[in-house]
Amino acid sequence: MSPAGSQVSGAILMVRPKNFGFNAETAATNRFQHEGGAAGVAARARAEFDAFAAALAGEGVTVCVAEDADPPRPDAVFPNNWVSFHADGTVVLYPMQAVSRRAERRAGIVEQVARDTGFVVRRTLDLTNHEKEGRFLEGTGSLVLDHVSRIAYACRSPRTDEAVAHQWAGELGYALELFDARDAGGAPIYHTNVVMHVGTRSAVVALDNVAAADRERVAGRLASTGHDVVAITEAEMNAFAGNMLEVGSWEEFLGDFRILVMSRTARRALAPEKFERLSAGVDQVLAPPVETIERHGGGSVRCMLAEVFLR
Repeated sequence: MSPAGSQVSGAILMVRPKNFGFNAETAATNRFQHEGGAAGVAARARAEFDAFAAALAGEGVTVCVAEDADPPRPDAVFPNNWVSFHADGTVVLYPMQAVSRRAERRAGIVEQVARDTGFVVRRTLDLTNHEKEGRFLEGTGSLVLDHVSRIAYACRSPRTDEAVAHQWAGELGYALELFDARDAGGAPIYHTNVVMHVGTRSAVVALDNVAAADRERVAGRLASTGHDVVAITEAEMNAFAGNMLEVGSWEEFLGDFRILVMSRTARRALAPEKFERLSAGVDQVLAPPVETIERHGGGSVRCMLAEVFLR
């Protein structure tokens, strides 16, 4: 089961990186990535990954760790971009913009998730054919999901195609809230999950980066579903303070136990008042150090976690 209600999963897929490193192809649309310091990067990324996965498991979260394999997949540590697992037994496979990332989709990983977590695949929604037409939707990077209210938030970008997002929403039964979000240089922000996060009680959004025409509507939609809307600055967003995920576990004596996962970078960047508001809505905050993965991969902890929702 998903212990803290349908917004929160108690099981997670993570892919242990083998050949992690800077990917020049993805950097063209991801301004969070930085080149340099290649020596030892893959080993440091594995160490960060292992400590993070162990910390999650130590909190009672079911962590299914799949091993990366050859050929080299520098972004394999970010599985939430190519697959999602839903409570009705649906597995979705997503169209990826970067050709170098498409090899991350591996049937064996889906099979391992089923074995390790008890997830029962009842149908597969394969959207990958859109790649032939140059249309992309990169999983829960492109989509930030309010599972309770059945709303999918998505900011348009080269990696988030509006037509594919509409197809996804129709297939899964979600209302789609589309908007535009740009960085200080005017470039579209590559993934929605660096702009915002939706938890059980709180929502985080970089409102100043949301287009003025969309800002009030997005904030109002989040508030209308009962969330405490925590607006973060662009500096906080650039430190991955929007890239969070709430997960859950079950304690015999405490019952449902909610954990807000953010990186150490994000924790240090968040204004104290904002951190207090976010931590008040959960039982625990986990803030692992993943600076190597953030700097060279351009994604943080949320990108490393593919939720597995069980009935």
